[in-house]
Amino acid sequence: MTEVEQKVAGGIAYREAVPADDRDLVPALCLHGFPETSYMWRQVLPALGDSGRRAIAPDLPGFGDSPPDLPGTWERQVRMVERFRQELGLERVVLVVHDWGGLIGLRWACEHPEAVATLVVSNTGFFADGKWHGMARALRTQGEGERLVTSMNRDGFAQMLGAVSSGIDARVAAEYWKTFETEGGRQGILDLYRSGDFEKLERYDGRLGELKVPTLVLWGENDLFAPVAGAYRFKREIPDAKLVVLKDAGHFVYADEPKRCAVEIVEFLDASSV
Repeated sequence: MTEVEQKVAGGIAYREAVPADDRDLVPALCLHGFPETSYMWRQVLPALGDSGRRAIAPDLPGFGDSPPDLPGTWERQVRMVERFRQELGLERVVLVVHDWGGLIGLRWACEHPEAVATLVVSNTGFFADGKWHGMARALRTQGEGERLVTSMNRDGFAQMLGAVSSGIDARVAAEYWKTFETEGGRQGILDLYRSGDFEKLERYDGRLGELKVPTLVLWGENDLFAPVAGAYRFKREIPDAKLVVLKDAGHFVYADEPKRCAVEIVEFLDASSV
């Protein structure tokens, strides 16, 4: 199995799998969601490496081992993706996104279509008429959000994640907890959610379909935060997109069904000759 190395470039910590057999395939750029870090891709990266693809997963600023870059707004995170791509000299990428990584990455993709070879979209949203779930609404509310991020403790955080994903144990939760350990990390969470006004996506209406790239929509069916109806909407809005719904997985699909997710992605990329 291809080894995954931890590196830093341009102030961004990232994990990377580099295949021993270079087949000149398009590299994969994997963007995590909240409250995850690049650690969420720990089984996907080596599988991509084994398939002959370079695979890269950054910790978004303020998450994991990447220092905060305040204000940690949606727009600044999108700009970070482009700076990171340029720093690593990536021309075109397979963009793999989950949760907030989707809102960030798909916005970047629409602004840099020349850099996108393929999309893999999981348990996220990209719709101007979207609605935030309860916890997100709390984070977006002045005072309530501050109380939420400051009152959270490590044990409670682990219990909360374990309740919604069988694949998130204490070790995984400890990796994700890094974001909450600093004042800047906690502020970045609030900045991100409070900048997350869905009407900002109106300008991107129809743009994903216009990319005309092979697209896999890979979704956990039992998602309490980004319901599976969103998967079918992506399928309708992106011509010829392939839809795979995993019935025994929820929002944290890469934790619930990591091996299946890795297999689905590699098989899709191989079939798409990317």
